[in-house]
Amino acid sequence: MKLHEYQAKDLLRSAGLPVPAGMTATTTDDAVAAAESLGYPAAVKAQVHAGGRGKAGGIRVVDNRTAAREAATAILGMTLRTAQTGEAGITVSKLLVEKGCNIERELYLSVLPDRETATLMIIASSAGGMNIEEIAATDPARILRIRVDPLLGIQPYHQRQAAFGLGLTGSLFKDFCRLLEGLCRLVVEKDLLLAEINPLAVTKEGQLAILDAKVEVDANALYRHWDLAALHDPTEDDPLEAEAARHNLNYIRLDGNIGNMVNGAGLAMATMDIIKQAGGEPANFLDVGGGASAEMIENGFRIILSDPRVRGILVNIFGGILRCDILATGVVEAARKIGLSVPVVVRMEGTNVEEGRAILAASGLELINADSLTDAAEKIARIAEQP
Repeated sequence: MKLHEYQAKDLLRSAGLPVPAGMTATTTDDAVAAAESLGYPAAVKAQVHAGGRGKAGGIRVVDNRTAAREAATAILGMTLRTAQTGEAGITVSKLLVEKGCNIERELYLSVLPDRETATLMIIASSAGGMNIEEIAATDPARILRIRVDPLLGIQPYHQRQAAFGLGLTGSLFKDFCRLLEGLCRLVVEKDLLLAEINPLAVTKEGQLAILDAKVEVDANALYRHWDLAALHDPTEDDPLEAEAARHNLNYIRLDGNIGNMVNGAGLAMATMDIIKQAGGEPANFLDVGGGASAEMIENGFRIILSDPRVRGILVNIFGGILRCDILATGVVEAARKIGLSVPVVVRMEGTNVEEGRAILAASGLELINADSLTDAAEKIARIAEQP
């Protein structure tokens, strides 16, 4: 679960980290009042779950009341388009107005779990700011990576390695070590998947300031962090993913044109892989679970068909808990109820598979039996290629 910048900064501030004073606003008048209260210069920042806001015009630095009003008017209600939002963009409905600071240089710092090594990964760079992705791609030597054993926690030598790697000395060295220790502790205590500070500013007054922050919480751990769960903003969710969640379906929207309905996460991943091997592109991940009912199948079809890019659907079911004849009956009932507008290829294996295939064949609907997963992937890929 992603947090907005203002939420992430509240969390970092609560851990004693150096975050500038800021206030949220949902109207132009509130934004102007916040800037007047904080003092100039101030930054007016769009609050959406996307990076690249500065390049897209979603962040503006203002130095007087007139400029603050102009910035708030321009950003509130705008459709912000970045590399992360796609062409659809995100409509801005909330602002963070933040006290400005005198920046001498910008650093990058993040802490996240590294699954490959089962460690906490500290990533740091002296080249912070809006172009950090380009620097990581073109000059990876400028990116410092430090692994921390989560059972032992961050040690002084980790802190020294990061601070010296960023060229920090004197009081900045000590301040940075405290900041890094607090950030690592927060990641562990709050079950964070990411805590990123970019930029971490060194001010002309010789202080550190967290100018932007991204925090992502492990959704599987929210049951023990009710305070963080309450920060979820449903307006930032993909509409189809939100609809699926209401029906207890595991759905993730992708960029292809072949819809998938599968029972089991591992089987769903394998299905998407074999669709790719057949030359197709999956439009979604959809796991209806081992005990899928006719109602869940119906809702699954409805959600998949809500994506206008879908040109065909592959249903791949292993009949263990759910018998194939019951599945086939549910597929036929759901297809008749919602009115299928695209062909559906069905691959079933397991209990009563022959009875299930017979039910599909006798339905009179455009439900195409497949003999194997490879056969199913090839059939649906050919369907999706048709003009």
